[in-house]
Amino acid sequence: MRLHRLVVTAFGPFGTAQEIDFDTLSSAGLFLLHGPTGAGKTSVLDAVCFALYGSVPGARQSPGSVLRSDHAAGGTPTEVTLELTVGERRLEITRRPAQPRPKKRGGGFTTEKAQSTLREYDAGTGTWKGLSKSHQEIGEEITQLLGMSRDQFCQVVLLPQGDFARFLRADAEARGKLLGRLFDTRRFAAVEDRLAELRKAAEREVGAGDERLLALAHRMAEAAGPGSPAAVPVEERPGEPGLAEAVQTRAALAHSEAREALDIARIRLAAAEERQAGARAAFDAARELADRQARHADALRRQDELAARRPECERWQQALDRSLKADRVAPALALREDAERAHRTADAARDRARAVLPPELADAGTEQLSAVERRLREELGGLEAARRAEQRGAELAAERAVLDREARADEEFLQDAAVWLAGWDARREGLKRHAEAAQDATARAEQLAGRLEPARRRLAAARRRDTLAAELTTARDQLTAARERRNDAHEHWLDVKSRRLRGIAAELAAALTPGAPCQVCGSDTHPAPARTTADHVDRTAEDTAYAAYTRADEARTAAETGAAATAEAWEAARKEALAGPDAADADGGSAAEPTVADLTRLVDELSRAHAEAHALAGQTHAAREALGAAEREHEERVAAQREAERRVAARTSRREALEQQQADLEAEVAASRGESGSVAEYATLLERRIGLLTGAAEAVRSAEVAARGMKDADDRLADAAFRAGFATPAEAAAALLDEPARRTLQQRVDAWRSEAAVVADRLGDEATAAAAALPPADPAAAGAAHSHAERALREAATVLSAVTERCEALDRLSGRAGEEVRRLGPLREEYERVARLAGLAAGTSAENERKMRLESYVLAARLEQVAAAATARLQRMSSGRYTLVHSDARSGGRRAGLGLHVVDAWTGNERDTATLSGGETFFASLALALGLADVVTDEAGGVRLDTLFIDEGFGSLDDQTLDEVLDVLDSLRERDRSVGIVSHVGDLRRRIPAQLEVTKARHGSAVRLRTGGDALSG
Repeated sequence: MRLHRLVVTAFGPFGTAQEIDFDTLSSAGLFLLHGPTGAGKTSVLDAVCFALYGSVPGARQSPGSVLRSDHAAGGTPTEVTLELTVGERRLEITRRPAQPRPKKRGGGFTTEKAQSTLREYDAGTGTWKGLSKSHQEIGEEITQLLGMSRDQFCQVVLLPQGDFARFLRADAEARGKLLGRLFDTRRFAAVEDRLAELRKAAEREVGAGDERLLALAHRMAEAAGPGSPAAVPVEERPGEPGLAEAVQTRAALAHSEAREALDIARIRLAAAEERQAGARAAFDAARELADRQARHADALRRQDELAARRPECERWQQALDRSLKADRVAPALALREDAERAHRTADAARDRARAVLPPELADAGTEQLSAVERRLREELGGLEAARRAEQRGAELAAERAVLDREARADEEFLQDAAVWLAGWDARREGLKRHAEAAQDATARAEQLAGRLEPARRRLAAARRRDTLAAELTTARDQLTAARERRNDAHEHWLDVKSRRLRGIAAELAAALTPGAPCQVCGSDTHPAPARTTADHVDRTAEDTAYAAYTRADEARTAAETGAAATAEAWEAARKEALAGPDAADADGGSAAEPTVADLTRLVDELSRAHAEAHALAGQTHAAREALGAAEREHEERVAAQREAERRVAARTSRREALEQQQADLEAEVAASRGESGSVAEYATLLERRIGLLTGAAEAVRSAEVAARGMKDADDRLADAAFRAGFATPAEAAAALLDEPARRTLQQRVDAWRSEAAVVADRLGDEATAAAAALPPADPAAAGAAHSHAERALREAATVLSAVTERCEALDRLSGRAGEEVRRLGPLREEYERVARLAGLAAGTSAENERKMRLESYVLAARLEQVAAAATARLQRMSSGRYTLVHSDARSGGRRAGLGLHVVDAWTGNERDTATLSGGETFFASLALALGLADVVTDEAGGVRLDTLFIDEGFGSLDDQTLDEVLDVLDSLRERDRSVGIVSHVGDLRRRIPAQLEVTKARHGSAVRLRTGGDALSG
């Protein structure tokens, strides 16, 4: 990885855009990044990290920290652009953090989301090609190309010397945390956690299995009952080896005892069954004897009842026999009834027909009635011609009525048309004037609309102007107060800072310990340390004062921004209120600013005038349509008037012709209708008389036929009754029964005969007769004996069932206990194997002699590689004196694996790295950092790191050691690397010609590139 160009804008202390050309700096191989404290040297490295990973290292990325520069202008966005080469690909990364910006509309600020862009240079076309704008995609692409996380990059490329100095003096646990982040040994820690989880899971399964075994043992004790060997509680607890054997032993004892009890219960049940069978047979015999004796007594009683009912049964049989003879007379009886009914109906119809005839025809016969009917029909046929004449006369009268209605309608229409046409000219002129007025209103409405909208905008602007004027006054007051608070806080901070600087020597002296090197001079002897004075303040007080000043300055900046935005909005609203074509009208033609009341009055007047003009303009189309409709109506009325006059003339001649025809037809009809009102009425009268005569003749004939039929039916009935053996037809009718009555008598006779047969059969049974001769039976005593035997049998069966259930339960529980023991065997073996592996990986097993965890073991191997790579440079820096070695020895009660010692070639002794002096600690930590960078680079897949940064620590070296360290750093150029040293040591500015100077000022920091003699002379 090689850096080419870095551009930072409004980032950290840099208020304006600053560009750094790393290609020029890297060409020298070794370059210096220097500047006063707080100028922003570390911010350059933060910008590189932010461009790559979207965040800055360490605590500077903590919640609440802001990357945006306080010196930047409000419209300048915070942005970082980095151009670099990774894996033969030249990339450009641009990032913007989430930051506030002024709102586009109105006052105040809004938060703009973070933005990222990744581009790649195409050497073939010489252009940049966009790859992605997604934070996640860019982060994944950079991490994949570099092969390092942000923490690894900060440790390997930005080489913070203070962290490695602490690494040298740290204990094994602290070294493990740092190495774990760099080499990502989380998978080995995950293996430890997974093994621990497996051990706990296996332990839970084995414990659960033992609990199930104990539960089965308790259930077997309950099933065996008190006094059984299985009822003795199991002494072993879950997890103890003998638990399974104890449970199985108790199961075998309980099973043997239950089997013996089962055999005894079966023998007792067999004896009870035999006694119950004998009692059952005796009880059944007693009940059968009692039943036969009861049936015999019942048969004797029923025989006496049948003898008493015999006369009644014989009467029923005689009635059935006479009914069968009367059935042969039934058809003749039915025929006689039908004939009598028909005769009565015909006589009634004849009497009704004669009642409506004239008196002279009341007693007429069929021939006389038919002759009168024929005469009336001949008279009816002669009225056909008179009927047609009468119909034609009615048609002519209807036609005359139509002509009269049309004449009246035409007369009314002509009168209405004359009135309407008389006022036509005045109406037409009124419609024309209305259409012209609506047309003029359209143009006036458009003109007023063009004036109304600007007036409304001016009114809204005037209202905003007045509101913003009050807000501006408040904002200026707040700004004045904020400036005063900021100046007071600044003076207080400067005072506290100057007091601390006056006593800084005493503060440094307070941190001195006997035998430890001084942070300023490096000496391990401290003959006259400075003392603190009464007005001395510590760093906490200075930080508190600076934080108060920073908050006051931020409040002042926010107040300035708010006041400026409010003033700008007030000026814009004022100009908008003064603008517009009606500006002179609103304020009476003067140059003074219009008030809200003036503009409100102007808007109301324009709105009212525009509404009136718009309403009138909306009638333009309707007015034109009304004029056109009136002209069309005029033409139609003139044409209709002419047509009505023509119809009146034609209708007069037609009426005269109809009157003549109607007079001729009325004379013809009057001669034919007689005394009736019309020919049709007279014809209807004749048709009604003909119908009455026809019906009367038919009724007389039907009555004569019905009388002859009734006489024939009487003769046939008398003959049939005589042949059936009855003296008269009335006697035969009395003997006749309907079907329900006959069925009832037959059922009674059949029931009596069936009852007699059953009684005779029962009395003739030999077994029943023999039982009746025996003494009375006693089924109650036999039933009591049988009930006693039944109870004894049920008790024996209950005992057997209970014993059987206990045997089955014990068999089932013993089987489940055996299955559980067999299932727990592999689980217990698995638990022992996993527990052994988990203890070995966690360092708690006796087999792990050094008590080293798996992750620590892997990190120890990595630390051994780092120590070997660091020793190659440490020997050159220390003139061959020191060598770093890894130690896996235990220290006190702590675990082994991550020890780090230094071997002193002058004494031949191996000692802890915490015993090195300040300068020795520096170049040892530098060698360790460079070695770690090589190992992490190889671990990341061999990605070349062509640009490195080393942060501080060179002030603790003497001239000879400094030369040796610089020689080592300069030798890195042999691998085509460039190394940037971040330091404020003055001697380095004379030794390193390529320099990047960071300067600070009130308006923000700036960078300056210096090379060659210009750098050495400055």
